[in-house]
Amino acid sequence: MYIRKDHAETRIPALRDLIRSYPLGVLTTAIPSSSQPLIQATHVPWVLEVQDEDSETELGVLRGHLARQNPHSKTMIESVSSHTGDNVNVLEQDVLVLFTAAPAHYVTPKFYTETKPVTGKVVPTWNYAAVQAYGKARIFHDSKLEETSEFLGSQMTALTNHTERSIMGYTGKGDNPDQWRVTDAPERYIEVMKKAVIGIEITIERLEGKFKMSQEMSKGDREGVVKGFARLDSDVAKAVSEIVNERSEMKEGAKQNL
Repeated sequence: MYIRKDHAETRIPALRDLIRSYPLGVLTTAIPSSSQPLIQATHVPWVLEVQDEDSETELGVLRGHLARQNPHSKTMIESVSSHTGDNVNVLEQDVLVLFTAAPAHYVTPKFYTETKPVTGKVVPTWNYAAVQAYGKARIFHDSKLEETSEFLGSQMTALTNHTERSIMGYTGKGDNPDQWRVTDAPERYIEVMKKAVIGIEITIERLEGKFKMSQEMSKGDREGVVKGFARLDSDVAKAVSEIVNERSEMKEGAKQNL
């Protein structure tokens, strides 16, 4: 990922927070196959697990599942099935998962109230925030193995708990209803569902984060972007306005600390 210094987010906890806030990531692989395309991508909701939530450096592990009938799944199964040795179910090739924050927006040059009136040397762009996670993937595809059933059961439960509580807000407190749980469905039904998917566990080896939120512009132009988005009758625009303002304040604070 191309990252300008102004846009770089190197704080690992901030990158973990983005992943957890927007857990639908795009799994991308480049695996040679005789029957499938070399490059494949699949949207997968992920669970990010770390051992120490207070750690400033721990990257964590991503856990997810894909439909067994997905050609992407078939390619990964084909690849690991030919392996021997200790890492029999680990893909040889690194994998990439791309996470993108929902607040993203086109930026009109009309928002650049400092530069546009003086020189006119401004062009449109797009503000967004994204994280790319790279690592090695272990595939749980043999439905007859107990470790596959245990992995899928644990992953599905963890994903459900996270999305029901953090994304939907179903906490059972106050006026919020209690969450849906995997155990609310018939056990036999869940066992059938588990056989229809494969599990994937990615040990993250590299995290890259980019918050492109007008930091490259002058202070006056950033203020124009904040006000411009705030005026739009859109929840997304207002959310971007807040992030641009937050990142602008971070840039000004960094200047003062130099």
